[in-house]
Amino acid sequence: MIEGATTAGTQVAAGPSFPPFKVESFPSQIFWLVVTMGILFVVLWRFIGPRIGGTLADRKGMIRDELDTAQENRRKAEQATVAYETPLFEARERARAINNRYRDEAASQIKKAQGEADALAEKATAEAEERLVRLRAEAKVHIARAAGDAVVDIVSRLTGERISPEDAAAAVRAVQEA
Repeated sequence: MIEGATTAGTQVAAGPSFPPFKVESFPSQIFWLVVTMGILFVVLWRFIGPRIGGTLADRKGMIRDELDTAQENRRKAEQATVAYETPLFEARERARAINNRYRDEAASQIKKAQGEADALAEKATAEAEERLVRLRAEAKVHIARAAGDAVVDIVSRLTGERISPEDAAAAVRAVQEA
């Protein structure tokens, strides 16, 4: 571009212009817009609207049927659960009762066996004590005899005199009683 050169204006080429922007055609455009919208409204209202409504009603019906089926299945599942758990609970209770019965029987048998064992132990202890008493008595007799023999032997060695076994036994008894 050259400095200082300016153009006075821009000219538009003469020719056909864009029809919607023509002011002269606005009334016919509005008329056809109203006619088209009216036809579109009638088509939607009479044909497409009922189809959409029918489809929505069908879907609502299917959803309602599926919800009813789900509720029915849920009720059946709850009944099946109760039917399953009831015998299981009863079996547990029977097992618990049997377990308690056998535990009680075992405890009574243990007590009975323990009582019998205690009785046998007491009897064995009494017999052992009686035997000890007899053995002590026999031991005292043997010790007294041995002491009497020892007294006879000691007296004869120390004094040279001979004493009778009865006198020696009497001397040993006298020392034991004192």
